[in-house]
Amino acid sequence: MNQRQRQAFAAAMADGRRAYRQRHWKQAFALLERAHVLGQTRMVPHVQSHWWMLKVGWQRRDAREVRGQLLRLPAAVLLSRLWVPLGNTGGANVSPVQPMPVAEDLRELMETE
Repeated sequence: MNQRQRQAFAAAMADGRRAYRQRHWKQAFALLERAHVLGQTRMVPHVQSHWWMLKVGWQRRDAREVRGQLLRLPAAVLLSRLWVPLGNTGGANVSPVQPMPVAEDLRELMETE
């Protein structure tokens, strides 16, 4: 993860945690999805994004999201360095193995060395 990508990940996570504390669940989850795309190739950031998605799912009483995140957390630990479906936003509303298009602004951050 390059420096700009690392900074963008940290900012998305901080904003997501702030939205979580303010109980803005939809906004928090969207920010965590952004963080997920940025951090999914590194174990610790990948796990952090799924942990916070689990917390949002729990607060929303969204059983599907909670179940999905409980399955994704161990996969994030085991697979982050081996294989990830790039661009996948990490929520239970998408297949955990489905690559997805990366937003232009994120793609620029991820390609910069």
